[in-house]
Amino acid sequence: MGKEKTYDTAVKQERAVLVGVVRPGEKPEETKEYLDELAFLVDTAGGVVDQVFTQKMQKPERATFVGTGKLEEIKAYVKSEEIDMVVFDDELSPSQLRNIERELEVKILDRSNLILDIFAGRAQTAQAKTQVELAQLQYLLPRLTRLWTHLERQKGGIGMRGPGETQIESDRRMILEKISLLKGRLKLIDKQNETQRKNRAALIRVALVGYTNVGKSTIMNMISKSEVFAENKLFATLDTTVRKVVIENLPFLLSDTVGFIRKLPHHLVECFKSTLDEVREADILIHVVDVSHSSFEDQINVVNETLKDLGARDKDTIVVFNKIDAYVSPEADEFNEEEEKAPFTLEEFKKSWMAQHNTPSLFISALHKENLDEFKQLLYDKIVALHVERYPYDKLLY
Repeated sequence: MGKEKTYDTAVKQERAVLVGVVRPGEKPEETKEYLDELAFLVDTAGGVVDQVFTQKMQKPERATFVGTGKLEEIKAYVKSEEIDMVVFDDELSPSQLRNIERELEVKILDRSNLILDIFAGRAQTAQAKTQVELAQLQYLLPRLTRLWTHLERQKGGIGMRGPGETQIESDRRMILEKISLLKGRLKLIDKQNETQRKNRAALIRVALVGYTNVGKSTIMNMISKSEVFAENKLFATLDTTVRKVVIENLPFLLSDTVGFIRKLPHHLVECFKSTLDEVREADILIHVVDVSHSSFEDQINVVNETLKDLGARDKDTIVVFNKIDAYVSPEADEFNEEEEKAPFTLEEFKKSWMAQHNTPSLFISALHKENLDEFKQLLYDKIVALHVERYPYDKLLY
């Protein structure tokens, strides 16, 4: 018998190049932060970042986003290193996308497209799948022409001028019909969800909110003792999960929601507004912050702005600074290099500016179950106060 052939069936990771524009007044650490987040998005989508290109500009070029010299530099690198895709940190216009794709001859993605791709891979329920498909079609609609560039390469002649145009119009009509169908389906799902929420109206409702990957699902698992999917990736949770929780003698509803992120595509926010109804209708918000992240203050601002857009900014909020076990003080560089992080105790956290400017606020480590009793007690006290106010004759508490 001859040797058996073996085939490698493992999916090859796509290699990516990142491109960002540095605008006037933008600090180097801000640029690094934005591109690090883009790299994390690529990693979450299953790719690997090979190289990063940046260019200082007043504003992006209308035709190719970056200057022609920078585009030539990227093209040379893409060809020599056999790169699979180029990812831009901002949303590209249909014409920019077409021009860059024609020049680089590889797959071109912008931030919005990448986020949509991750959402598509993460969607589990009918609602999330419908929302993602709707957002993808709304993104695709103005970009239809680039899908038909193969017609440009065909030689002219009788009958060769119309088909491309006709096909695009036909596709546009089909997409508009599908968008209308999906919107109708979402309305139906929203009605069903509304009925469910009405049935749960007798209980106080608490919603976990925060930037993506700050530990909301870990906290959900810890409080509700349920198994909600949690991992160190962006957008691990897409579907809102609601659990009935009892602390001491008091039941309440706790929901985990999709994480927020800067530059979240507008059409994606619109499509997911129904999922975020849990946030709008919650009685108490738990704003979870990853205190170990170097830009956690920016992340707090992004979340607050998103809550404002949802009309939920003025709700009763507890700020929970999570991952205190991984916190590194900005002054850590001044310490001995052998020391991994600056010594920062729980008591010192409580005296910090974070505690003074965010009332009420708590410092915990959901992973190591540190300071959870204080967190549960504060949450319990808030729920009791609301319950007594709303249902003064309920004997449940006495």
